Amino acid sequence: MNLAALRQWYEAREPREQRILLVGGVLAALILLIGALLPLNRAVIAAQARVERKQSDLVFLREVGPTLATLGPAPVAPQGAESLVVLIDRSARESGLGQSLTGSQPSGEGSMRVQFEKADFNAWVAWLARLVNQHGLRVEAATTEATAEPGVVNASVVVHLRS
Repeated sequence: MNLAALRQWYEAREPREQRILLVGGVLAALILLIGALLPLNRAVIAAQARVERKQSDLVFLREVGPTLATLGPAPVAPQGAESLVVLIDRSARESGLGQSLTGSQPSGEGSMRVQFEKADFNAWVAWLARLVNQHGLRVEAATTEATAEPGVVNASVVVHLRS
């Protein structure tokens, strides 16, 4: 249907029908416009909030950066020769949790947050006990989440060097 035929069809309608069609067309256009703009507006607001948060983090890091630089190297495990990161990785592998170890990151001075996915629960608990008993670490926090497989968990633990 071309524009001329559409115009002819519109003009053939009664004035009341023309008003209804005009109002309906305007409302449909507004609904489509609002439906497209609202999600876009929400995305822009969320992006602005992320940028503001990251900018405040940057300001904070620039303020504390010089202080952190003067603190020196990261603390090491009590044995003195092995860092906490190496100890965590080595002991997890020796306990059969190497495949399940998905990440570790510093969590403060002398602390490490370690994440496991699909880890055998008994091996994970034995590993924690070994860290405490043999390596003198302290467990600050631990969380486990059951998986669909019995005896298998997703887990996170924060360990800390004892002072």
